[in-house]
Amino acid sequence: MQYICDAPGAKSWFRIETKGEAALEPDAMQHAVEKYFRQAWDAAASPYHSTAVPFIEQDIGLKPHVQRIMPLFLTLRSAEGDALATAMLPLGGRYDSAFRIIIVGLENRGPYPEHGEAIRKLGEHLGLNLDRIYCYLYGGAIPFRK
Repeated sequence: MQYICDAPGAKSWFRIETKGEAALEPDAMQHAVEKYFRQAWDAAASPYHSTAVPFIEQDIGLKPHVQRIMPLFLTLRSAEGDALATAMLPLGGRYDSAFRIIIVGLENRGPYPEHGEAIRKLGEHLGLNLDRIYCYLYGGAIPFRK
């Protein structure tokens, strides 16, 4: 995982960078973010064409390529490493009016009451408006459905 920024209350945001890291998040958070991470990864990887020698080195540039064109998947962690919230943000953490930002807590619950200051800090760090009204799908929709 890649460190993104610190947040109040001895919390930190990290970028989920690999399918293996994404596989750990549902166990800790009881939602299906791994499925969405894999879909985004596969869509970003499909147009990749390596310039390296086939076989051993063919995927040497795949990870940076995928990270440049897929949404950001982030996890909020406590100082002890416990997962507290999961976020899916637009490509590069830049504003995109067509992208629906999702930030959820344990079991897809709203994370704002408990982690609102940490979410605000992430938005401040990235220059995104992560106000509750724009980020969490209320009205019965479950963001990371299994």
